[in-house]
Amino acid sequence: MHLTREKWQLNLLMFQPRVLVDVSRINISTTILGYSILAPIIVAPTAMYKLANPEGELASARAAAACNTIMVLSSMSICTMEEVASSCSAIRFFQFYVTKRWDVTVHLVQRAERSGCKGIVLTVDTLRLGRLEADIKKKMISLQAKNFEGLLSTESSSKKGSNPEAVASEIFDDSLSWKDVSWLKFITNLPILIKGVLSAEGAAKAVEIGVAGVIVSNHGACQLDYVPATISALEEVVQAVRGKVPPGTDIFKALTLGAQAVFVSFFQLTV
Repeated sequence: MHLTREKWQLNLLMFQPRVLVDVSRINISTTILGYSILAPIIVAPTAMYKLANPEGELASARAAAACNTIMVLSSMSICTMEEVASSCSAIRFFQFYVTKRWDVTVHLVQRAERSGCKGIVLTVDTLRLGRLEADIKKKMISLQAKNFEGLLSTESSSKKGSNPEAVASEIFDDSLSWKDVSWLKFITNLPILIKGVLSAEGAAKAVEIGVAGVIVSNHGACQLDYVPATISALEEVVQAVRGKVPPGTDIFKALTLGAQAVFVSFFQLTV
């Protein structure tokens, strides 16, 4: 199976089937950073799972373990990384944001190591949180992310409804730059993946600095207006990394364009 690119109708990607090919034995397993998974589908980091399921991230972790795939646990989860670790044997990566308090950042990375996480996923497209109009309209209330409990408050201070932007501005370090990625590599032996890359330039820089992986992501299309869809950005990113890191983010189309795995969110809030 390969893709043809129609120049009309918004550059639509379409499938061109290859017929009379033996498909009696199909193997869609793959390997991510040395870990074998049953299919190229990974559980993406999503905040506050308990808003959708009373068991929260524990249920998702058990599902990931049962499906023999990787779960990326959000730092904004309602269950702690230790609780998730004790719930099942799922392969886990830990997603996080560099905070304005670097001691907190170090603490979170060290806890991720101790709890058995196999990689660090650094989100880099949310130094300033976008205007999440759906959350504002629904008066979204930010809950306390348990991984920050006793360190920083992640609860909304607004009495009028949604205020995740204020919470993010208090916590996230908006001075984050490539030099800080080098610092992260210095403080941990875990492989670091960069989440939020949408250009060849960013991908090439990630390779240059020595990260273990690139995740093509536009933050669920809720962070910044008029950024490209991930499927549109994927091809140039794959060409830029030239196999030096395994990029990942639609499933079939992404794989044909060179992705090694696709991240799927069970529900979308404010990742």
